[in-house]
Amino acid sequence: MDRRAFLAAGTASALLPAGESAFSMTPRKSPAASARMRLDRYRFGVNYTPSHNWWFCWNDWKSDPIARDLDQIAALGADHLRMLLIWPYFQPNLQWVSPVHLERLHELLTLMAARNLDALVTVFTGQLSGWYFLPPFNKPDPAFYTDDQLGAAQGLFVRELSKVMRMHDNVIGFDLGNELNTCWTAALPQGDAWMTGMLARMQQLLPGCVHVNGVDHNPWFKPTTFSARALAAQRFPVMHCYPYWSQALRYGGPMDPPSTGLLKAMAALIRAYAGDAQKPVWAGEFNTCIEALDEKGQAQWLETAVTGAVEAGVSWFTYWDSHDVSRAFAFNPVEYSLGLLTNDGRVKQQGRIFRQLADAYRGKPVVFPTAAPAPPPVPQTFDNTWKWLLDELHWKPQGA
Repeated sequence: MDRRAFLAAGTASALLPAGESAFSMTPRKSPAASARMRLDRYRFGVNYTPSHNWWFCWNDWKSDPIARDLDQIAALGADHLRMLLIWPYFQPNLQWVSPVHLERLHELLTLMAARNLDALVTVFTGQLSGWYFLPPFNKPDPAFYTDDQLGAAQGLFVRELSKVMRMHDNVIGFDLGNELNTCWTAALPQGDAWMTGMLARMQQLLPGCVHVNGVDHNPWFKPTTFSARALAAQRFPVMHCYPYWSQALRYGGPMDPPSTGLLKAMAALIRAYAGDAQKPVWAGEFNTCIEALDEKGQAQWLETAVTGAVEAGVSWFTYWDSHDVSRAFAFNPVEYSLGLLTNDGRVKQQGRIFRQLADAYRGKPVVFPTAAPAPPPVPQTFDNTWKWLLDELHWKPQGA
């Protein structure tokens, strides 16, 4: 659909009765698209970081460098991208969502489809790579989860996004945001109630899709806004695994099991909270964030970590991230060199390993564990959780 048709569809939707939309009259996801979302088949993708102007590109849109990025990502064997919206760019007002930004989302989804790349679309971002993107109508915690006015604005945003997304067969679904608990906090009952309600709303708007809550490691390690049991009860729990940020290096070196085995150990922890040894788990973000590792070391970590997680029955893998971040921007130094590709498109050693892993496992049946998981740690504290993970890995740190 070109720009004129896109805008015409938007105009038509404004003339329809409440609850109806010109976009909603487009076909649902095709059977082939639904088959690509099976949770019992391995998938490999990346968190997309545009090489040109990072995610600031939403406000400085140029499709040519994005198309080049997507060609490079597809050549690595990726079959999906997690793509980050910047909430205040898309919705700068309680009652208005930017049609220009919705059109850019439509164009990105179209470019991805041409390269057989599926899309997970984050919504309330929020916070990304240590930078905060709070909407002008933000309110102090816990209002994000409890305030009726903010709730109405959130509902509007999700509805407008869904009108665009339902036009594309390559949409996996929504991710509630990028690690919401790092941006807005609440008591567990408030966070869980909001999560349950919002995921249900998304399922109504985009039935047949997979909608998730991509939190960081903290809610799995200690009570933080969302309870581990409520997260684990979702259809497809997501884990973000970083040895550096989760403090795995307290218990060993970069190539020791607390680091290389973090994905499979956290998957076991999620299944413990779910009470289900065969719960599908998605590694929605993973990397080391260990600056001391060179390309060779990062590639070795990637191969060891993913191979172990495949053997432990983790279903989908979405690496952080596609491209290095330009040093023209101010970021935490660990953020600059996490890509499978350099900022100018060179495939790094970890990129070559990613391609080998994707080619070896993509589309094959997931082999889920059969043994019942051990009970989760009680009480749920950071130290107790690490003790549980180390027991799961059969690892005893030196000096312990």
